[in-house]
Amino acid sequence: MIRIHHEGFRILLQTLIILGLINFLAIWLSDMEWLENSVLFLSLVVYILVLQFFRNPKRFPPQGDDIVIAPADGKIVAIEEIEEPEYFKKKMLQISIFMSPLNVHVNRYPVPGTVKYSQYHAGAYLVAWHPKSSTLNERTAVVVETPSGIEVMHKQIAGAVARRIINYAKVGSKAIQGADCGFIRFGSRVDIVLPLDANILVKVGDKARGGEQILAELK
Repeated sequence: MIRIHHEGFRILLQTLIILGLINFLAIWLSDMEWLENSVLFLSLVVYILVLQFFRNPKRFPPQGDDIVIAPADGKIVAIEEIEEPEYFKKKMLQISIFMSPLNVHVNRYPVPGTVKYSQYHAGAYLVAWHPKSSTLNERTAVVVETPSGIEVMHKQIAGAVARRIINYAKVGSKAIQGADCGFIRFGSRVDIVLPLDANILVKVGDKARGGEQILAELK
């Protein structure tokens, strides 16, 4: 059975009502059976696509203060050293995960600890794989301090299609590794910002599995 994320309940109901009205009009205004069947088939395809977008599969996160797990499903498109301008204001390592519309869009805490920083930024809607999307696009930035005192940032970044970023992290709240920390609608990107001495365990091109795959080890 498909588990549906609560962020999708309202949209799924609205979609069902709209598609129902379209099918009612097709039956009422037309006496062509092929047209009615075509409208019904297309409606089912649309609803299944929306349904799978809001799926929320059960994940079994590994636990550890010194490991960083993937905050989202998707393809790892960049692993690079950056000058982080917002919070750390120094050189850090960044792993970027691109989420297509077909990926699971639940975002999860990559490390356990306490939320030290949570900020929303309005911005542009460049394609999510654009190098400047991390600093120019609409985004959120969240920093969690692990029990061992290491701070890790994750950023939700809107893309050309994604226009709704949902962030649950509140400053001072507890971050449970692998638990929901937000949701992005219809494709986007998530960045994880780590200390320079982190041991990266993945490479560009790998497929990340949110809430389960270990991306890096902290020292």
